[in-house]
Amino acid sequence: MPSARTLQRHFARLELNTRPDGLPPRAFGRFEAAAPNDRWTGDALHGPVVAGRKTFLFAFVDDHSGALVGYRWGHSEDTVRLEAALRAGLAARGVPNVVYLDNGSAMVSSQLLRALTILGIKLTHSKPGQPAGRGKIERLFRTVREQFLVELQVPGALAAVTDLAKLNELFAAWVETAYHQRIHTETGQKPLARFLAAGPPALPTPALLREAFLWSHTRQVTKTATLSLHGNTYEVDAALVGRKVEVVFDPFDLTTLEVRYQGRPMGLAVPHRIGRHVHPNARPDLPPPPASPTGIDYLALVAAQHRQLLAARINYTDLPSQPPLAGAIGSNENPELEAELASFAVLHDPQTKQLPSSELPGQLDLTDLTDDLTDDLTEGP
Repeated sequence: MPSARTLQRHFARLELNTRPDGLPPRAFGRFEAAAPNDRWTGDALHGPVVAGRKTFLFAFVDDHSGALVGYRWGHSEDTVRLEAALRAGLAARGVPNVVYLDNGSAMVSSQLLRALTILGIKLTHSKPGQPAGRGKIERLFRTVREQFLVELQVPGALAAVTDLAKLNELFAAWVETAYHQRIHTETGQKPLARFLAAGPPALPTPALLREAFLWSHTRQVTKTATLSLHGNTYEVDAALVGRKVEVVFDPFDLTTLEVRYQGRPMGLAVPHRIGRHVHPNARPDLPPPPASPTGIDYLALVAAQHRQLLAARINYTDLPSQPPLAGAIGSNENPELEAELASFAVLHDPQTKQLPSSELPGQLDLTDLTDDLTDDLTEGP
């Protein structure tokens, strides 16, 4: 299949490269940001099939240096995956003045606009049909295809990439050890060295990043001081009844909602009925890991304990039919058996059944008790 540049050359030769209004195409001068983190350009690239699902790369390139400042492979081309790539770039490379995107559905969401506004970043979009200023991200994607993805076409290479975690690991290694360390044809410098020439960038605080990437919805508080969010019900302060409030939350954890009214924090909403724990638009790429086995066979332990209890009991039908040898009782060779025999004798003595143990008419000799017990067992019922 011919490349886009080849098609454009043939269209120009046939004079088919006109705009929809019939006018010749506009000429755009080459643009370059004056400094690192002046402008980031972002876009998405379709990738290979991993674990039976198609993959997409969201990437952001620094316009001044050509450095790949933020990137992440995912299974969906949506705002969640875009924000994941952007957030990683912000945490590692600092905050740009401008983020330049196209008009794809993942790049025009209100949640993304909220995040950039909190961070003080201006969001701009290219005009439909006018991809001016997007040449650098397109060249980056061409490099990704020709130098990274081509390696996955080696027999057996893609089979070793069993999940997204492995794909992201390999891509990060390629970016940091190969792409960032090669001389860029336009700047004549290594992308990372050019990016860091002005010194390490100022990084946002973790608290600011977390606040920026929380999602926000407006909800009406009912007369029962509750509000709902995607089927879940929460209790809020009764003073907010009838008012519209803002709820902010992590899209991957709907059990915790912070309530704000006119920009002021009003505490956390109390979960009342939770049927959904993750926002419907925030499906995770990786399934949750299965519960790790404890290594303990609970039922086997219960059975073993039961066997021990059974073994500890004395079965009187198993006692010998002949009297024990002289000296066996009172010899302390089997104190447990001796105690059981003594107890049996007391229970079967007619006098002890009529009187409390404290009023026994005299102390019986242990030998007499043993003889009585032996006679009872021998004669049977």
